[in-house]
Amino acid sequence: MTLLIIIGIIAVLVIWLVAIYNTLVSLRNHRENAFADIDVQLKQRHDLIPQLLGAVKGYMEHERGTLESVTNARTRAINATGINEKIAAEQELGTALKGLNIQVEAYPDLKASQNFMQLQNEISDIENKLAAVRRFFNSATKELNIAVQKFPNTIFAGMFGFKTEPMFDLGETQRVELDKAPEIKF
Repeated sequence: MTLLIIIGIIAVLVIWLVAIYNTLVSLRNHRENAFADIDVQLKQRHDLIPQLLGAVKGYMEHERGTLESVTNARTRAINATGINEKIAAEQELGTALKGLNIQVEAYPDLKASQNFMQLQNEISDIENKLAAVRRFFNSATKELNIAVQKFPNTIFAGMFGFKTEPMFDLGETQRVELDKAPEIKF
């Protein structure tokens, strides 16, 4: 009788550990799938940037530093491999694109160009889609992180190779800019 109780307790513990492991694997895969959605939008963004830069180059020849920083940031973003490296590279690219948009403000002829306007609209659309898939990714990451940090999962998560993962956030430079009050000009 005692042997059956011990076997029953061991069986329950094994089933419980398998359930924890399967939950963590499912959440990790959900997060990776969410990042795959981001990758699709990032690919479209990366493909549009050379076209945008081509439209801008003629107008902004003396703003070569800005154009080069966008090009270099795009190259780093394309070559990034892991999820965390891609997040950092995309934050840098977002900052570089914001700098380009600020420079464009000084060129009214460029802003009126039909080709430039179409590219700006396409990039704006992709940025909106990126914001949506980032929210989905961050939600999946939050679910995984909660599961990894919950007791008793936290005891076994490290043994199974699970850890808390970073969110896809704005990055420090964009966060500082968002903390500033907007400047309104008439």
